[in-house]
Amino acid sequence: MDLLETNWANITLEKLFTHIIGGDWGKDESYEDDDYKMVSCIRGSEFKNWKNDYGSTAVRRKIKLSSLMSRCLNNNDILLEISGGGPDQPVGRTVLITQSIINNFPYPAVCTNFLRLMRPVKNISATYLNYYLNKFYLSGEVTNYQGGSNNLRNLKFKEYSKINIPIPSINEQKIIAEKLDLLLAQVQETKSRLEQIPELLKQFRQSVLSDACFCEFSTNSDKYQFWKKSSLKELTTKIGSGSTPKGGNNVYKNKGIPLVRSMNIYSNYIKYDDLAYIDDEQAKKLANVEIQPDDILLNITGASIGRVNIAPQLFVGGRVNQHVSIIRCKKQKLLPKFLQIYLASPEIQKWIVKENYGATRQALTKSMIERLIISYPSIQEQNEIVRRVEQLFAYADKIEQQVNTALEKVNHLPQSILAKAFRGELTAQWRTKNPDLITGENSAASLLEKIQVEREQNNKNKKKK
Repeated sequence: MDLLETNWANITLEKLFTHIIGGDWGKDESYEDDDYKMVSCIRGSEFKNWKNDYGSTAVRRKIKLSSLMSRCLNNNDILLEISGGGPDQPVGRTVLITQSIINNFPYPAVCTNFLRLMRPVKNISATYLNYYLNKFYLSGEVTNYQGGSNNLRNLKFKEYSKINIPIPSINEQKIIAEKLDLLLAQVQETKSRLEQIPELLKQFRQSVLSDACFCEFSTNSDKYQFWKKSSLKELTTKIGSGSTPKGGNNVYKNKGIPLVRSMNIYSNYIKYDDLAYIDDEQAKKLANVEIQPDDILLNITGASIGRVNIAPQLFVGGRVNQHVSIIRCKKQKLLPKFLQIYLASPEIQKWIVKENYGATRQALTKSMIERLIISYPSIQEQNEIVRRVEQLFAYADKIEQQVNTALEKVNHLPQSILAKAFRGELTAQWRTKNPDLITGENSAASLLEKIQVEREQNNKNKKKK
C-alpha cells in the first residue's frame, strides 16, 4: 500500500527527536571523586539478549554528575548502536527503554559512548518508532549507512538521521505497536520451543545408545544375563595409533594418502574439510596403522576424546596420527557397528572421561582401551540391535531436519511481519472501521504539525536554559 491509500505521512528521522546525545563510558567503579556518580552503563553487548534480560548485565561505572544530567535514561528513550558490529553484524541495532527496565537497574542508567541516546517527541509512539528502526535494520538497508573496517563498523549517523519514517495517526501507531507486540511475542515463543527440540533429540539419541548396549534393545531381555563379557583386546585384532610426520602441517600434501586426525572424527558424522594428505614415503613409515574397511576410529586425546566412528570408504588405505586409535574387530564375535554404538553410549563415554589421564591433556592409552570390558550378544542379535538404532536415529534425523527448516522460516517471520506492519497491511481493516481516528485532527498530517510545534517549543526552552 502507498501513503495515499493509508492516509499516512512521511517525516525524516531527525525530526522525531527532541534530544540526541552520545553515551558516556566514564570511569572505573573504584574511581573516587565526589563529582562522579555510580551508574549502570548499557553496552552494545547487552543488545544480543535484550528480550531475555533487558540490559541486566549492564556494568557499573562512574560518570560526572554534569554528564549524567543530560544522559540519564528516561522512559521511551531509544538507544542506537553507532559503533561496533562486524562482518555478520552491521551496526544500527536499537532497543527501547521503558520505565520497568529503568526500575530494575540498581543505579541511574546511561549508555556507553558506542551507543547514542535518542529521545522521541511526545506526539509519537516510541514503541512504533523503535519497531520501524528494527525493521530498517533487519531489511539490510542499514548497511548503506555504515563505514569503518570489518572488525569495527561505524554508523554514519548524519546520513542515517535523514531516512524517511512512515507516520500514521497516533491512534494507528498504537494499534500497530500492540499488534507487533503480540505477533512478535508469538514468534519468539515458537522459536524458543523449536530451539529446545535439538537438545531433546540429543537426549533421545543418548537414551537409544544406552538402551542398545545395556539390555533394553535385546530381542529378549531375559537373554541379557547370557550376554558374553570380554576385554576389548580379546575381541579385536588391532588397537593402535599412528604419529604425525616430522614437519607437521608443512609437509602435508594437497593430495595423496589420507592422514586422519582427531578433527576429522565426530560421533555422528565425518568431517572431510580438514583432511590432510601424505606421500608414499611418509605413508610407509606408518604402514602399521593403515586403515582397513570397517575399522573403528576413536579419538584418544584432547577435547575431542571419545568421539568415535567407522572409517568411511575415502579413509580406507589411509593412516591415522597419534591422536586417533584404530580398533579392528574380530567380526565373527563383534560387529564394528555394534562396537561403535557401544563406545558412543553415555556409560562408556563417562568411563572414557574418568579413565583418561594427563594434567593438561586428556588421553587414553592402548592398554586402557584393551582392558575395557565389552558385554555383547550373538552376532544375530547384534545385527538386530544395530538395525533398531539406525532406524531410531533416522527418525530423529528426520525430525531435526524438519525443525531446522521450521526455524529458518521462523527466523524470517519478524522481518516479514514488520514489513507488513509498515505497509499498513496489519491495520487495513482497523482503518476501515475507524475513519474518524485517522482524519481531521487525528490525521497524520495534523500529527506532523503537532510534532513541529513541539520541536519549536523544545528549542525555545533549550535557548532559555
